[in-house]
Amino acid sequence: MQPSSWARRSPRFPPTADRFHQLIRTKARPELSGRALLLICFGPQKHGGLRRRYALSVAKKASSSSSKPKAGGKSKAANADGGLQAAVETSRAAASGVVIPRPGKFADVLGQPRALSTLSSAFASGRLHHAWIFHGPQGVGKFTTALAFAAAILDPTTQISRADRLPTPDPESTVQRLLASGSHPDLHVVVKELAKFSDDASTRAGKQITIAKDVVEAHLIRPAALAPALSSGGMASKVFIVDEAELLDRSPYNAPTQNSILKTLEEPSPGNVIILVTSAEDRLLATIRSRCQRVAFGRLPQSSMNEWMRRTSTELPHDAAPWLLEYADGSPGDLLKALSTGLWNWQQALAPMLADLERGKLSGDLGSAMAGLIELEAQRLVKASPNVSKEASNKVAADVMFRLVGDHLRRGIRTAAGPPGAINSGREIPVRAMQARLKCLDLLGEAERQIDANVQALFACSNLAAQMGVVMASVEG
Repeated sequence: MQPSSWARRSPRFPPTADRFHQLIRTKARPELSGRALLLICFGPQKHGGLRRRYALSVAKKASSSSSKPKAGGKSKAANADGGLQAAVETSRAAASGVVIPRPGKFADVLGQPRALSTLSSAFASGRLHHAWIFHGPQGVGKFTTALAFAAAILDPTTQISRADRLPTPDPESTVQRLLASGSHPDLHVVVKELAKFSDDASTRAGKQITIAKDVVEAHLIRPAALAPALSSGGMASKVFIVDEAELLDRSPYNAPTQNSILKTLEEPSPGNVIILVTSAEDRLLATIRSRCQRVAFGRLPQSSMNEWMRRTSTELPHDAAPWLLEYADGSPGDLLKALSTGLWNWQQALAPMLADLERGKLSGDLGSAMAGLIELEAQRLVKASPNVSKEASNKVAADVMFRLVGDHLRRGIRTAAGPPGAINSGREIPVRAMQARLKCLDLLGEAERQIDANVQALFACSNLAAQMGVVMASVEG
């Protein structure tokens, strides 16, 4: 195989180009093409376009010069071409701000003893199920655990540690070094932001409200049908992690993307492991759930939250700490989100208006104040990560706002109900006030659906504030 004509004319890459073709000529192993491509794609940013063009030209050359596949199989060229294209898309995403955390260790996971025990038992048995669902509240360590699980089962050096009885790989192994550098070709992480790097123009222009079907096909279905790039000898040869799997479709009643992966789950290739990470398991099809091993995650106890804050050097403002910890409710992810959003300031700004609302005094500023805070947070999210769409940012910001208002209403319900046993103590319970707050929670759900349908935040929040005002006024009246 010889370099393409334009590559031979280019004086900028002779060492890398020669090394690339030397690897392909001297090694009859298709995975080396993907590994060599990483040398090309992860070079200086100013040469990124040329590197990608060169990589794709080699892929086409490999595809045209190889023999036809045997009946029922795939040629090495087809496998190399798929690996090359996936590596190119991954390099584009990495260079453009889609950051995937590096896998850690099981010992880094806090407050999830039952989940870790389930995974450790599966590893120790030597028989690994091919599909998993990690489900539980947001921000409690599901994705972190999925990465640690992938690092353990991809590595042949992994052994059950005598100290904590957890699967522990050799940190200096080849697999761990590849994972630490973010260049392991057989760990595939599927996130909705990959839509920005799709070959399909309509997918690139999408609003990233869901994980696009094209993204699932490019980063899960097609790679799952190919041979692994590395023959590492681990318990799994390839691992696919789908983060926020509840976003595969808008509704389980109209789920073309989930239906598209059913065959991959029903007829898995040997060595493939798929992990669906979700905080809303009910949005996955029953046919998906029935084919997966489920692992439940819970909220962290306060001791684990304290340990997490110590490890991450997270400090809380003294006056806001009790409220922030109550809001986080055992979720480090929610606590980080509250700190980055400045949620304590939101609480301070909205609390007087929400208190007036509960007394039946509707403030005309409540809806506009909520919408304004949502808009400011959406702008911050877009600025922080240009690959995130404005629509997706609006939804994230609105979810935070509605969670804040919902927590305020639930706190009012708990206060009205009194301590445990108050109902049987003869104390008069303000039933109408509790019912009104429950009705307001239903109205919050309707506002969330409006945001999901791309209704403007100002309209949704103003309508919500007006309706809640009518409900609460009826109690006071």
